[in-house]
Amino acid sequence: MVENGAEMYRVEDTMNRIADNYYQEEGISFVTQTIVLMGLESTKSIQMKRISERTTNLGKVSKVNDLSWQFSSKQIDLQELSKALKVVLKEEPPKKTVVKIICAAILSAALMILLGGQWNNFFATFLVGAGGYSVYMISTTYLKLKYVDEFLASFVIGVLAFLMIQLKIGTSIDNMIIGSIMPLVPGVAITNTVRDLQEGHMLSGISRGVEALIIAMMIGAGIAVAFNAMS
Repeated sequence: MVENGAEMYRVEDTMNRIADNYYQEEGISFVTQTIVLMGLESTKSIQMKRISERTTNLGKVSKVNDLSWQFSSKQIDLQELSKALKVVLKEEPPKKTVVKIICAAILSAALMILLGGQWNNFFATFLVGAGGYSVYMISTTYLKLKYVDEFLASFVIGVLAFLMIQLKIGTSIDNMIIGSIMPLVPGVAITNTVRDLQEGHMLSGISRGVEALIIAMMIGAGIAVAFNAMS
């Protein structure tokens, strides 16, 4: 759940619920973005799991949450829960890069309209969004430099938006840029930050918030550099 973008309090609640229903005693857990600690109230031993990779796949989070509720309501036993969790763990998101780029391009153009843009910028935003997300995918695949991926993608978005104006394909550079950066914005991280802080998870909430803030700053920096380069 941590690897796929769940809130920290949800992860702790899920582990504690499983412990309570199987061992009939309170579980003691501590979860951050990089470490998961779990033990039982009656024992001194604690198991730790380090989280090295994180992504966003709310489908997996939802499935694990559903399985934990089924276990809590005695619909499945521990062995069935374990097998089901292993199946969810092995599930992989679609790896077709072209499909992801097309989806990001459609999302960029659609959000541009929803945020008040004009239909005559729809096709231009589609192209800019596709180009920016293509660079993001290439960077995350080969460079694997956190935060630099968003910077490069936003820089390309800014450059392409200027080119669309020069080529008379688009009319509003602001609308094109706003729509195209939306697939890069860490919306899930920002939402989880607020929810963790509301639940009292100050450490994970602040750390996740800082991470989201850095990503937002890198996106803005990429656009700013593109503006300076093209103006």
